[in-house]
Amino acid sequence: MGVKGSESLDITFEELQPYLHANHSVYMDLDGQTYYLTDVNDRYWRVQDTAQVNDKGHYVDCSPLVPTIAEFLELPFHQGKSITETFGEAVFYPSEK
Repeated sequence: MGVKGSESLDITFEELQPYLHANHSVYMDLDGQTYYLTDVNDRYWRVQDTAQVNDKGHYVDCSPLVPTIAEFLELPFHQGKSITETFGEAVFYPSEK
């Protein structure tokens, strides 16, 4: 789990998938909430709610695990909407290790 960078990313929707492949995670601010978009051992993808942590201090998943970024971008997680549907309203930040 990385730390949310202070400078937002200037990224298009078309650049998001390659960015995730290369960096494995990104923070996403949407409607006053912050989500952590991340992979699990380079195999599965999930959205996590940064406002909730489990007993180990890790963010809580708010989407199921899926094996591809294409599926991941279409998962409903925020009021029934996906990353694809909310991209224009969101602000993205790097996850710094």
